Amino acid sequence: MIEASAPGKLYIAGEYAVVEAGHPAIIVAVDQFITVRLTHAENYGSIRSFQYGELPILWTRQNGELVLDKRENPFHYILEAMNLTERFAKEQGKELSFYELTVTSELDNSNGKKYGLGSSGAVTVATVKALSKYYELNLSKEQIFKIAALAHLFVQGNGSCGDIAASVYGGWIAFKTFDRDWVLAKEKELSLSELLKLDWPSLSILPLTPPRDLRLIIGWTGSPASTSNLVDKVNDQRKLDVTAYETFLKNSTNCVNAIIEAFQNGDIEIIQKQIRVNRQLLLSMSAKTNVIIETPALKKLCDLAETFNGAAKSSGAGGGDCGIVVFQQKEGLLPLVTAWEEVGITTLPLHVFTEKNGTSKK
Repeated sequence: MIEASAPGKLYIAGEYAVVEAGHPAIIVAVDQFITVRLTHAENYGSIRSFQYGELPILWTRQNGELVLDKRENPFHYILEAMNLTERFAKEQGKELSFYELTVTSELDNSNGKKYGLGSSGAVTVATVKALSKYYELNLSKEQIFKIAALAHLFVQGNGSCGDIAASVYGGWIAFKTFDRDWVLAKEKELSLSELLKLDWPSLSILPLTPPRDLRLIIGWTGSPASTSNLVDKVNDQRKLDVTAYETFLKNSTNCVNAIIEAFQNGDIEIIQKQIRVNRQLLLSMSAKTNVIIETPALKKLCDLAETFNGAAKSSGAGGGDCGIVVFQQKEGLLPLVTAWEEVGITTLPLHVFTEKNGTSKK
């Protein structure tokens, strides 16, 4: 049996702006994982995920394309990751075969509710990694990122692929997405092997080392949100006020760059200050686009954190899911956890996942 895992992620700063090429965000990988297991099979393959019931979905190939035997397909990301990785394997002269693929996830709660930890990105990365082992492709992290990013683009269309980067590289990263139009145009002209060798315009993935005394706390509102739907709504509304959107992009870039510099200088106070700035930028954009990013529960989460000297904001697209809090040392942590519990906010016991030594760091 072949097994591969990929961690979930949380956005720290730079949401929404990061979907535009060259605009930075800070993202962190967390120590909850999606695991993909592969075993060889004959005649047809299967995909099983306990998120979608016990029964496996059967798949086969028709004219070289992977085809599911079920019309209602909850496995879009997995199938696209399989398609692309097999396309690369075929270009490397590998003979394709059938296999049983099983997915297990720690990225949602016992009732199946998603925490907003990037499960679609993690399952895509884990699938690519598992197939890389299965076909002995020896893919680099950059190649895994690019294949998984293409799979996401083909399915979702509007994301930044920052969750893919966090799942591949682990730890804290500063991320800028690539020029999607350029990549999609090149994908039609070139083999996948050739496309992976090229530098993708604007793409940047920079590992960050957090200050020693920085503490990250994550709260969950209990209300899942759809990232792609929220991004679509913002995209629709921003076309009505291009100037305001350009100002938002500029201010977000300045804010995130200041956080990156503060990471490099070990300055937690500046990091906290700019987290608060980023929260206000998102609130301002939310008001202009009429898209609810900071729900009442997220506002409560953030406001309570601020009363205990934490710098807080929504994480990711907002509209529910998680909020993050940055503390210096352990000041205010336990009182905040208690205060959150009283208003129905769950503290998630997550740590930053770094792959170097296989350990996690709070």
